[in-house]
Amino acid sequence: AFVEADPQGTISKWKERRGDPYPRVVRVADSAEIEGALSRLEAEGTWLGIVDTAATNNALAMRAIARADLCLIPVRPSPADIEAAIPTLIAIRRLNRRFAFVLNQTPPRGCRLSEAATSLNSLGVLALPYIGQRNDHQDALGAGLGVTEFAQEGRASEEVRELWRWVLKKLVEGSLDHEPHAKKAAC
Repeated sequence: AFVEADPQGTISKWKERRGDPYPRVVRVADSAEIEGALSRLEAEGTWLGIVDTAATNNALAMRAIARADLCLIPVRPSPADIEAAIPTLIAIRRLNRRFAFVLNQTPPRGCRLSEAATSLNSLGVLALPYIGQRNDHQDALGAGLGVTEFAQEGRASEEVRELWRWVLKKLVEGSLDHEPHAKKAAC
């Protein structure tokens, strides 16, 4: 199930386009609502709840972080995005939660990607694989589908499945050791 805690409402809008009862999406607007939503989902037997928050450290995001088993911080390979992730990282560290950065919308290669990976890896754990900037992501979103439903054999689907295996492994292991994963690129 998804818990939509981002006022932008991207997941809820995706769900409307989807027209399918699965997966469940629960919208919350404040920190008290998130606690109730997560408790209800647990009581119903939901084994995985994904909470989408805005990139902020407001009370709602802080409550979501405090409840998380693993925080994923999506970051595009740009100095502005890396800098924008710092308040979230500070909140996660303050609450002593496990986390990993996910490099998102990455170019296929180049100095920008290599430099971003090196920077993020120095700040914490960097999830693999990086998620490339691919049209299938936007097309799937517009169709109300997951990318693995939209283009099952595409590279975008392969990357998302690899990332899911990485996340699941980390959730099962219960630990996140620092793993240097900066890809090398010729600059």
